[in-house]
Amino acid sequence: MASAGVSRKISAASARAHTRKKQKRSSLGVARGVLAWAYRAARPPPPKICGMVDGPPVTSARINLKDGRHLSYIEIGVPKDKARHKIIFIHGFDSSKHDVFPVSEDMLNDMGIYLLSFDRPGYGESDPNLKISIKSIAEDIEELVDKVELGPKFHVIGFSLGGAYVWSCLKYIPHRLAGAAIIAPASNYWWSNFPANLSKEAFSRQLVQDQWVYRVAHYFPWLTYWWNTQKFFPASSIIASSIDILSESDKQLLPSILARRQNQVLGRFLFLFLKLGSSQPSQDEVELLRRKLSPVTQVNQDILGPRLGSKESSTLHLDLTTFFGSWEFDPMDLKNPFPGNEASVHLWHGDHDRVVDASLSRYIGQKLPWIRYHEVPGKGHMFPYAEGTSNAIVKTLLLGDD
Repeated sequence: MASAGVSRKISAASARAHTRKKQKRSSLGVARGVLAWAYRAARPPPPKICGMVDGPPVTSARINLKDGRHLSYIEIGVPKDKARHKIIFIHGFDSSKHDVFPVSEDMLNDMGIYLLSFDRPGYGESDPNLKISIKSIAEDIEELVDKVELGPKFHVIGFSLGGAYVWSCLKYIPHRLAGAAIIAPASNYWWSNFPANLSKEAFSRQLVQDQWVYRVAHYFPWLTYWWNTQKFFPASSIIASSIDILSESDKQLLPSILARRQNQVLGRFLFLFLKLGSSQPSQDEVELLRRKLSPVTQVNQDILGPRLGSKESSTLHLDLTTFFGSWEFDPMDLKNPFPGNEASVHLWHGDHDRVVDASLSRYIGQKLPWIRYHEVPGKGHMFPYAEGTSNAIVKTLLLGDD
């Protein structure tokens, strides 16, 4: 007679341990999946390089830097060999070389001004620099000037975030400067020489969504791309082209800014037709384009040649982390680069600026007595676009306050 099978009892403790192991393995699998998703979500797509097979065409002049990157630029005004004054313009955030400082053609000609505007690394037709630093920006400008053969001295003008990068030129290449104009510059709230209450108050006056953008760029730079591309809550108001960040005076300037931008786009559109070997567009095609481009937010980036991919581009997010990260120096520690008054440095800011609070520029002007600070009453961030303002700024830079 066959013996009965022996049943094996499993204790409650063993069952619980087995369940915990399965749960642990499952949790680890979920965690790995979440981390893999987070890694992909936090990394921007690889940049498209101009002139490469999958990249946009090269349509502007470019120089080759010693590290192999290209910088793209445009030139306006009188020819460089006939110029009495040579100016390098540094554009702002989410912009390009085509958003050149709006000096009138008459003034360029009358004063003999040669003006070069270039795409900062990663913008427009300039190659990205994944090793970008505050210092490398000044080094790029110096190499660009030498490659274009502008001579030993030049003026520099920077607007908005580009204005802040003029500090880099004053720190690293002051011997090359004939003068500098810093226009409505961004300020890093974490510069150590700002009084804590001042930077805190200025920070609190930013839109809440932008406060979080700047915090992330400073404390968690690796999250910056994800933060500005996720759909759960508002990200950068500037990247989103929101007019909520503009002051009333800025909004009044929008029609003239739009008209200027539209003319740039139309001119670029016509240029590309000829540059790329296409036939001359018909009047109907031009008029159709004009109607499509009537709102400011509809300006086609690919036609204007600027940003290489709007908010999906790594350039915008790298710009944020570079600027709002830890600087190699504090601008308020700079010594007067022109102790013999051989050149001057001017800082302009509108007191109604809602993009960058004027109180920070005002403090810098007080802290650095060699800075000639000009506060523009009743004006916002875009005040250089008011009629005659940019001309007055350039005239003051080149000829002095008188």
